[in-house]
Amino acid sequence: MASNEATKKADAARRAAGGAPAASPQRPTPPARPAPKRTGPVEFFGEVRDEARKVTWPTRKETTITTVMVFIMVVIASLFFVAVDQVLRIGVGLILGIGA
Repeated sequence: MASNEATKKADAARRAAGGAPAASPQRPTPPARPAPKRTGPVEFFGEVRDEARKVTWPTRKETTITTVMVFIMVVIASLFFVAVDQVLRIGVGLILGIGA
């Protein structure tokens, strides 16, 4: 607060002495953007339908293979984390002397 009041007093003293306040540089204004075109519900759903036609849908065989691969990876990841958990459990048990 004190520095703000001191600044106000210094500005008032400069004005009284005839000094013009320093003008801050003006920022250039950005160019005005045109308003976005509004689309109605009918046009929107027509565009959605057109985009959905462009999608390459997987075949039943591709979907089955991908699903099987996901299940295999889940089993591998779960076995990995069980092994890591057991190693860490044994390591912590040895360090703390629990269960010896």
